[in-house]
Amino acid sequence: MSIIVPIQAQFCQELPEVKGNIDYTLFQDTLLRMDDVIRRSGVDEILIHSELKKVEAVESENARQKGLPYKGVALSQRQHIQVDRMRALRLSVARHLLGESYRDFTRHLAESPLLQRFCLFQNWIQTNVPGKSTLQRYEQEIPEDVIREMVNQLTRSASEAKDAGDKQRIGLLDPISMTDYYLDTTCLKANIHFPVDWLLLRDGVLTLMKAVVLIRDRGLKNRMDDPALFMREINKLCIQMTHTRRKKDGGRKRKAILRLMKKLCKKVMRHAEKHRNLLALYWEETDLSEAESAQIISRIDDIVSKLPEAMRQAHERIIGKRKVPSKDKTLSLYEDDIYVISKGKSGAEVEFGNILLLGEQEDGLIVDWKLYKETQSDTSVLPDSIERIESSLGSDLIKNVTGDRGFDSEKVRKFLQNGRNIHNYICPRSVPDLASRMKEEDFRDHQTRRAQTEGRVGILKNNFLGKPLRSKGFASRDLHVAWGVLAHNLWLLARLPAAEENQKQEVS
Repeated sequence: MSIIVPIQAQFCQELPEVKGNIDYTLFQDTLLRMDDVIRRSGVDEILIHSELKKVEAVESENARQKGLPYKGVALSQRQHIQVDRMRALRLSVARHLLGESYRDFTRHLAESPLLQRFCLFQNWIQTNVPGKSTLQRYEQEIPEDVIREMVNQLTRSASEAKDAGDKQRIGLLDPISMTDYYLDTTCLKANIHFPVDWLLLRDGVLTLMKAVVLIRDRGLKNRMDDPALFMREINKLCIQMTHTRRKKDGGRKRKAILRLMKKLCKKVMRHAEKHRNLLALYWEETDLSEAESAQIISRIDDIVSKLPEAMRQAHERIIGKRKVPSKDKTLSLYEDDIYVISKGKSGAEVEFGNILLLGEQEDGLIVDWKLYKETQSDTSVLPDSIERIESSLGSDLIKNVTGDRGFDSEKVRKFLQNGRNIHNYICPRSVPDLASRMKEEDFRDHQTRRAQTEGRVGILKNNFLGKPLRSKGFASRDLHVAWGVLAHNLWLLARLPAAEENQKQEVS
């Protein structure tokens, strides 16, 4: 394993003393305690080791290709990597804790000595804070499996028993218990509008025409009307489509308007493809870089490939009056791996996104999570969750499993009993079985505690993942969830009773 070298701490000013605002005082105490937990648990060392391994692999390969001996990473470079990774961890955690955008957080960081102290940017004379693009790069360049290992390390540190000196590793008054495991699934909504069929056609026309405008502004033009006219026309048709529901014989008029939309879409696609070919041939004559040109071409290709299916779907539903199976529906032109998820919630009969599994222990610490790219049933995700915990944290930690009736099945019951001897406190699907089990005091207690898991799901989704979740693409959403879980767990551990606080109260 790569060696971590000592780093001289920066000489910085003391935090200003603020009185009269209890909310700020609590937030300051939480941030300072989170920093203490990070240092004691060693989660930043996992990130540093991961980065050093990548750098060593690249430099070793470069030295081999040149026929030179590899001498290792220089001390100054190693120190730079360590400081950079420590800052990257704290920046990402603080942003998810505050629930701010990249732009808002960089501005907040520049004006807050407290955030600068937590993120290791405070200096006596001059403070240089990163911009929004650097923040985004920090978060996206760290793999999800590295973040998961940091969460596991945090869980192991919090569950370690006190040593001979009656000290817990991260300073908790009492270590957390992994005996009880509570889990639930939810829909992580994608940031899309409601998938109305004719609005998908509008999305395609607007995106293609905006791409065409970028190309034509660089002097690459093919004969066509002003792109703004096409955007205006599709918006006008959308307004007309909206008003047909209030008119007599609205079904016939909707069909006529959709035919006009389809005709307009086909014309827009032809213009977009011609301009796309012009850009592919003559991009070197413009002020666009190769990467910028490739991005515009990719955007046009993506929409052109999806728009015909959206047109077919709209034709089937509006003109043909035929249902389209949920698995075959196009829900968005910009998000591919999302599905129709029906949970039967009040005010949200159906949702559009991905299934997210969350598992917590008794104190609310999230010990396992999984964002599924494809739809999954609750009964299929439980065994995978237990196996992930056993492989990363230990096979004999969990003694009791509690969940709602969606997790109950014969397969799950056999899985928990065979060789594991885990007590099953999952709510049965059968009403007679539920009535029988409600006579057990332990079952009632675990089901009562399970209600808090619903609240834990809401805290993570609304406070740490954003409402709505703005990450685009499944890989980006999956990474965003991992950062949210890490920030949530640090925040939760910082709020648990600490041994030092107990000692202070006894002295006073």
